[in-house]
Amino acid sequence: MQLDEQRTLETESSVQIDATRREDTMTINMGPQHPSTHGVLRLILTLEGETVVKAIPEIGYLHTGIEKTAEAKSYFQALVVTDRMDYLAPLSNNLGYSLAVEKLLGITDAIPPKAQVARVALVELQRIASHLVWLGTHALDLGAQSVFLYAFREREMILDIFELCSGVRLMTSYIMPGGLQADLPAGFDAKVRDFIKIFPARLREYHDLLTNNRLWINRTKGIGPLTAEQAIAFGASGPVLRGSGVAWDVRKMFPYSGYETYDFDIPVGTNGDTYDRYLVRMLEMDQSLRIVQQALDRMPEGRWQVDDPKIVPPPKWQIATNMESLIHHFKLFTEGYRPPAGEVYQRIESPKGELGFYLVSDGSARPYRMHVRGASFANLQALPTMIEGQLLSDVVASIGSIDIVLGEVDR
Repeated sequence: MQLDEQRTLETESSVQIDATRREDTMTINMGPQHPSTHGVLRLILTLEGETVVKAIPEIGYLHTGIEKTAEAKSYFQALVVTDRMDYLAPLSNNLGYSLAVEKLLGITDAIPPKAQVARVALVELQRIASHLVWLGTHALDLGAQSVFLYAFREREMILDIFELCSGVRLMTSYIMPGGLQADLPAGFDAKVRDFIKIFPARLREYHDLLTNNRLWINRTKGIGPLTAEQAIAFGASGPVLRGSGVAWDVRKMFPYSGYETYDFDIPVGTNGDTYDRYLVRMLEMDQSLRIVQQALDRMPEGRWQVDDPKIVPPPKWQIATNMESLIHHFKLFTEGYRPPAGEVYQRIESPKGELGFYLVSDGSARPYRMHVRGASFANLQALPTMIEGQLLSDVVASIGSIDIVLGEVDR
């Protein structure tokens, strides 16, 4: 009898609680195991019919503690963990980290011209490769299967170039503090020029397939709108910010690696919707191609690493014949170098937007503090504003238009 009374009370209390809730909405989970969330992203969506009335992004399913891991390694060793953040643009991560370490060491102006120019060529190729993954997966999300296959066809050509340089296709760690891990290989120039010759026609193919496609326009125009004021308020950057009409590019505003000497434009949108963000990235690939061409045409000869054996390893032939070189090599890999105490912040324009590295040195061989300002993390904040009031079917288009990588969001 007591058990029945308890059940009656529980039923009455639950009825009272339900009476305070809306009965015409439904809360569902999208992800974290969902191919169209572009990683382990969980969205808690409140729907009224098929309209999203509230969206809460839930992150942290891929947390790897990259920043804290870097603080337990030497500056030289910490380079490899940067590859694992935005794993679709590891060379961009390498460059941002290397520039920050070089600031701490005070050797920014000592980097050889060949290393500077090669870095620009490589990160712009990396930008194209990253945008190709975005284009293929974004199109696949919205039902265009052929574009995915074509985009990955061209991306393979770029990965072949990275493999030629570093021996690795993805986690290259090729750009390092002090220059490059190794000299550019003999076939680098020819292989990149082959890509430059082929890619403009392939880019036109993508435009022919999507840009004026009525189905594509219906799925992207007016979808996921974000005004310039909203984008700035959320700290958005990269194509998300430029798609809303803000001509902000770190390569122009805070030039690094000699970007002020290259001729290129900043594509911007007008409506801040999914279609504009699509067009901005398509036009960016064309601009990156211009920069790569300029870099190849001015590629100098000479050293590819700073002339300081306390920062970069001596050549192997010296190690076998010179005791001092052997000692430098041993101490570099067992202890690492020790930048003077201080703090720096270095920003670059990654394919996703502004990528910033904040490093604090206490004079030891390990970073006292490393914090990364991930573009994907900041851009993801704008997602609820984009999709609230939109249809459930448009959520996937909006996520794809941000081009997030959860490795950079969670870190």
